[in-house]
Amino acid sequence: MKFEIPLQQATFRRRYKRFLVDAEVEGAPVVAHSTNTGTLRGCLRDGASALLAYTAKPGRKLDWTFRAIKVGRVWVGVDTSMAVPLVEEALDAGVLDDLRPFDRSTREVKYGAEGKSRIDLLLSSGGTRLPLANKRARPAYEGDRRVYVEVKSTTLVERRGGQRVGMFPDAVTTRGLKHLHELIGEVRNGHRAAMVYVVQRPDADVFAPAAHIDPAYAEGLAEALACGVEAFALRCRLKKTGIDVVERVPIDAALRS
Repeated sequence: MKFEIPLQQATFRRRYKRFLVDAEVEGAPVVAHSTNTGTLRGCLRDGASALLAYTAKPGRKLDWTFRAIKVGRVWVGVDTSMAVPLVEEALDAGVLDDLRPFDRSTREVKYGAEGKSRIDLLLSSGGTRLPLANKRARPAYEGDRRVYVEVKSTTLVERRGGQRVGMFPDAVTTRGLKHLHELIGEVRNGHRAAMVYVVQRPDADVFAPAAHIDPAYAEGLAEALACGVEAFALRCRLKKTGIDVVERVPIDAALRS
């Protein structure tokens, strides 16, 4: 995935109020927006090299967006909005052929027990198209084959037993646990469901839930897998001009961190 405008080199100073980052570009202080609400555990160090995107558009409160930070020798992508497009790119490139075949891919479709959750990607094929309720309604199908795909972005990699393990989450996530339960519900309804973890860095050898951070989520993932929810993990490589999926990495849900 190529960025419309190459990212600009910066020096990271601090993140605060969850969404704000102080940085320096060519020695001048700037404030950037962070889309990542996680803790970014192990990534944020005063003085670290960073990459920012500059987008001056009417209505934007901040012209800069925090896209990446250098940890050791690798660039780590911190922009969570990249995760779903990266999964779409992986589907197009055949990296996630396990989720095929499908005719349609739709973002942010309401689903779940209460119909209030939104799935990141709904892949579907076949079925009969239903009449639109109104001009703004999304096309809906009856009797189609569906794969509900939830996407999670992660920046956390830690060493365990000689392996570099990509992990999720980096903080307790009741929302993430709810999504696992929603996916289990769709499997019980006769559909397929999958978790895709996007590790936005190239140095993960394997993926595992971060049980030392959120044991409930780790248990929830194990339960989801036992119920038939599928899971995949991707590692990525980022540079100033773009970010790409490198390859899939194995998932070891039993690995205890």
